Amino acid sequence: MMIISAILFVSLLFPYDAPGASFESELVSAAIDRTRHVVRYDGSYVSIPYPGGDVPSDTGVCTDVVIRSYRGAGVDLQRLVHEDMRRDFDAYPSRRIWGLTATDRNIDHRRVPNLQVFFKRHGEVLPVTRNHRDYKPGDIVTWIVPENLPHIGIVTDRSSAESGRSLVVHNIGAGPELDDMLFEYRITGHYRYVPEELD
Repeated sequence: MMIISAILFVSLLFPYDAPGASFESELVSAAIDRTRHVVRYDGSYVSIPYPGGDVPSDTGVCTDVVIRSYRGAGVDLQRLVHEDMRRDFDAYPSRRIWGLTATDRNIDHRRVPNLQVFFKRHGEVLPVTRNHRDYKPGDIVTWIVPENLPHIGIVTDRSSAESGRSLVVHNIGAGPELDDMLFEYRITGHYRYVPEELD
């Protein structure tokens, strides 16, 4: 009986994705796993390998939560964003916002406005509403936070006992956290991205 109880306890702490689980559930599991990592908020420019490059594992910003979560589900956004920007650089805001004239595979995928364009071009653009039921596990949401800064996070399958809203994994300065913050800031985008080969 004690063994069964122990197995049940572990399974609640670390849900197992059965073979054939949806991509969205794999993404959510990878996002929730990010909250178990200690990460110092640091958006410094760093030269990283390509493809599959990452900044030091104990540092990162909001975009790194999304990048690492997708990578945990087998998808390399560094490569995908870089390849798409090489195909159509002017579809992205790098020239307008940062004055760039070419791609930079060290940083392009780590910028919220670039991820927004990528998700628009290759995923689904979903309605921005104030109804929490419209936001499904695995959805990507972007916001503008104070000081006019773009922010990004992943909607999970966990919900707040108080509000009933889905909890979001994001990093707004204290490392990856699971928060009831969906409507805390002005939403600027709502996306769902499942790579075509996994759709």
